[in-house]
Amino acid sequence: MPVYKDKDRGTWYVLFYYTDWTGTRRRKHKRGFERKKDAQDFEREFLAKQQLSCDMTFASLVDVYKEDMEARLKATTRQNKDWVMETHIMPFFRDLPINKITPSHVRKWQAGLLAQDYSPTYLKSLNNQLVAVLNYAVKYFHLPANPCHAAGSMGSKNADTMKFWTLDQFSEFIACVERRPARVGFELLYWTGMRIGELLALTAEDFNFSKGTVSITKSYQRIEGEDVVTEPKTKKSKRTVPLPAKVADSVKEYLPCLYDYRPGDRLFPFTKSYYHHEMDKGCAASGVERIRIHDLRHSHAALLVDMGVPILLISERLGHEDVETTLRTYGHLYPNKHDDTVQRLDELMEPKPPEGEGSEE
Repeated sequence: MPVYKDKDRGTWYVLFYYTDWTGTRRRKHKRGFERKKDAQDFEREFLAKQQLSCDMTFASLVDVYKEDMEARLKATTRQNKDWVMETHIMPFFRDLPINKITPSHVRKWQAGLLAQDYSPTYLKSLNNQLVAVLNYAVKYFHLPANPCHAAGSMGSKNADTMKFWTLDQFSEFIACVERRPARVGFELLYWTGMRIGELLALTAEDFNFSKGTVSITKSYQRIEGEDVVTEPKTKKSKRTVPLPAKVADSVKEYLPCLYDYRPGDRLFPFTKSYYHHEMDKGCAASGVERIRIHDLRHSHAALLVDMGVPILLISERLGHEDVETTLRTYGHLYPNKHDDTVQRLDELMEPKPPEGEGSEE
């Protein structure tokens, strides 16, 4: 693969011809590579992608897959898939040639996700995304087999029975949480319904204490040993949530305790494992049954349902993409009102006494 040195700029460039999918011969010219190897790698990957070769990287396969699916999927579905791909799949598979991905790679990727605090249904959906992309390579790029099939699936299609804490249980638990960062973090999770990744991405600037709100605009994850702050789960996940006054006061009291805090720093500079450990300690000390950290989000929703809060407001507060998601997840928590409804209908159908008639004085 010939590449060329740009003597004036001191960089490398590629200049070659290729045949596109329509059979048309085209010219490709790209400048600005710092190293000769970078230019060679670009040409190799570009040609593999154009020729639909299994030598292409997983990232190139995803580009082709997304381009093909663009007209077949709704915009919101594409956004959700893109977020999942960039956050949970690309960091592991990005640079691997698709014909070099083995069941062992898939199992290792799965193990990393299983160690997180994700629900079985969410794990299943993540696995399905990887399966779909590699099935596409099998069907259209002649990949011999999908390594996901040999690796086996993870998660579950059907959700387990939802667990959540009542207010009494949370009160017993939080009274036994000694460390202030953990206590304030758990209070925010329970009283706002935010996700743990959203909590860990918060900065002091996200709080408006005069209005009593917190703005949720990002999410934190630890990926391959590095702190990564990304866009939240969906477009609707960006939201402003009103805070109970006591929770806002807890955050205000916590701020002066932060050492050498600078604007933009994370308010809770920890990982999820810190909160797992603190939940274990708090549950052991209080005797409250252990639930997952994500179940604090369910607990907040259950509390709102019990208060009679309209489902649309719950959906907005949780940052769900649509109210149907909220109904599917929490609709069963609403009490059965059929008997009360029928009784009220019966009362409407009861004949009213003629005017002037009634009990004698």
